Amino acid sequence: MNINEHGFGIGDASYKAAGELDGLRLLVDDFYTFMETLPQAGTVLRMHKGSMEVARKKLCYFLCGWLGGPRLYSEYYGSINIPGAHRHLKVSEDERDAWLLCMKKAIERQNYSSEFKVYLLAQLKVPANRIVEAGGG
Repeated sequence: MNINEHGFGIGDASYKAAGELDGLRLLVDDFYTFMETLPQAGTVLRMHKGSMEVARKKLCYFLCGWLGGPRLYSEYYGSINIPGAHRHLKVSEDERDAWLLCMKKAIERQNYSSEFKVYLLAQLKVPANRIVEAGGG
């Protein structure tokens, strides 16, 4: 994560700005609400195989460690390489943009500072772009 003048990206500052685990659960719940209701996200939603509850938990746990908090994803699911984990999917710029739209709308609903909202969405674009590259989209 990039470091900025607000301290996001240093230690657990981003994790705390996101409301820690409870805050990330709210973000992920709102994200999946948009995934399930926005027509643009239909293709991305259909890429999820298995339990949506597991998908929610995995995203929440990934974000937890990615933002500088406890590394819950690796504790429960092992190590993760984001591009590698999505390589089997054909993720194009359209799917990336739909995913980011859902995340943008979910971030807007959170009680985060405006600076953190901008920061978080900008940071999420990095792995989203890497997934497109890995997926041959």
